Amino acid sequence: MIKIKKLSKKFGSVDVLKGVNMTLKPGLTAILGPNASGKTTLIKSILGLVIPDKGDILINDKAINKKWNQKKIIRYLPQIAKFPDNLTVNEIFAMIQDLRNEKGKPESLVTQFGLTDYLDKKLGNLSGGTRQKVNLVLTFMFDSEVLILDEPTSGLDPVSQLRLKEIIIDEKFKGRTIVMTTHIMSLVEELADEVAFLLEGKLYFQGSIDEIKKKAEKSDLEHAIAQLLSGHK
Repeated sequence: MIKIKKLSKKFGSVDVLKGVNMTLKPGLTAILGPNASGKTTLIKSILGLVIPDKGDILINDKAINKKWNQKKIIRYLPQIAKFPDNLTVNEIFAMIQDLRNEKGKPESLVTQFGLTDYLDKKLGNLSGGTRQKVNLVLTFMFDSEVLILDEPTSGLDPVSQLRLKEIIIDEKFKGRTIVMTTHIMSLVEELADEVAFLLEGKLYFQGSIDEIKKKAEKSDLEHAIAQLLSGHK
């Protein structure tokens, strides 16, 4: 479980996060919001890539602010993975395991995502979709309590998207706390237990998909989000 308390962050004169309070429970929470709503800054604050000006972030009631060793319980899937082009797929798997000082389990994931024939190929020679599959293996090959997925289906073919959904459902079954950002509302409706909607640096709504539909008086999530945005304006 992640607890975010009165989280605030300024970049220059711009208030990007304005006293955000949020509890992210086991299951999958989709973080939604328009551009410049604070989503990226919130995610980077949890990851320790941005230092908040005020507030606290706790994972399982332990503060992670400025504590690098607490970050090991977080698995992160960036939207665009930047790998050293001269390394092979096998070498990047070995390097990340060495950096984490932890043995991962990439074998079954390599099979699921059809990467067996690419293990000895250099990352710089792979297509964007294949690099995203490598990105997925690096994320799911370890076992930790918190998962942060930034646009996880980006560049994936339909079969790989299906495999990813199955893995996410399995992680939910294990009781993981999963945070996902995506622009694909059908994916949110299929996988999310809750939606947290950020607007202008504040938490505008948090609840189930049924609750957000009811609030907006719409039958589907995409129109519900659009209604909330137009109502705010």
